[in-house]
Amino acid sequence: MSDVLSQNEIDNLLQALNSGELDVNEMSDEPEVQIKDYDFARPAKFSKEHLRTLEIIFEHYARLLSTNLTVYFRKNIQVDVINAEAVTYSEFANALSNPVLLSVVEFAPLKGNIIIELASNLGFAIVDRLLGGEGNSLERIRDFSEIELTIIERIMKVCVDILREPWENVVELDPYLERIETNSQFAQIISPSEMTAIVTINLKLGNVEGLMNICLPYICLEEVMDKLNTKFWYSSRQESDDKSYRDSIEGMLTKVDVPVKAVLGKSAISVSDFSYLQPGDIIRLDTKIDEELSVYVGNIEKFKALPGATKDNYAVRVTSIIREEQ
Repeated sequence: MSDVLSQNEIDNLLQALNSGELDVNEMSDEPEVQIKDYDFARPAKFSKEHLRTLEIIFEHYARLLSTNLTVYFRKNIQVDVINAEAVTYSEFANALSNPVLLSVVEFAPLKGNIIIELASNLGFAIVDRLLGGEGNSLERIRDFSEIELTIIERIMKVCVDILREPWENVVELDPYLERIETNSQFAQIISPSEMTAIVTINLKLGNVEGLMNICLPYICLEEVMDKLNTKFWYSSRQESDDKSYRDSIEGMLTKVDVPVKAVLGKSAISVSDFSYLQPGDIIRLDTKIDEELSVYVGNIEKFKALPGATKDNYAVRVTSIIREEQ
């Protein structure tokens, strides 16, 4: 059928429409297309799968934080992941209080920086605890002094170093703390309209409770977004866990002290003879000079050996191995 209608065909169509013989909706062969709204101000760069994977990663991070910070504070600290959500950087920055503790972290080898925000009351509690106090916060929030920031910086470096292990299944990180800012205007690492993933963690140090927010810009995670899914993460984690478990066991076994003894022979004497033994006395054994000795590892006989010497020390030369199946 020709794509171009003749004048007679056009007239017949118009006449049929006017008379009601044809319906415009019935003439359309095109299926209806569902239109999905797209917010250009908040582009959907992080899916639910991405956010769920980030929660799993930082749940591992929370366990490491709880273990390591307890050693530094000599006080139990509870760390729990609350949620992960996608917001623009301007929404994150506008929600910051004043003063604020913002740790700008170089997320090498990935591009750009991330920000770790720590609640001010936790900052003062950390300073109080490290200086010998109970870990109490201040009733009235004020600006941090240079000495206080230096103390907090030590703890934040520990928090940054711990990031390596939870991310090892996604990327080999080498993060380091660039600086700590107390004014959000000096921590503008990306455009306000850029999308970020915010992971919120709750920390409780004694009676002081506050939030730690980790701001992860999309441009920083863009290279590894395809790896931020639970299927990839669990599969790579299983392989990594199996290898690290074996390496850990082997490493611990190499450090175990095991007693090894070579038995020259045995002899039976009376208690009275034993009580009268003097230096230089000879005890006759039940083995011959050229006979192999038994070498025990712990209480298990594992080797046969011949006696000898090396330099100025007595020694044995292993001649055979006694295996379990023997």
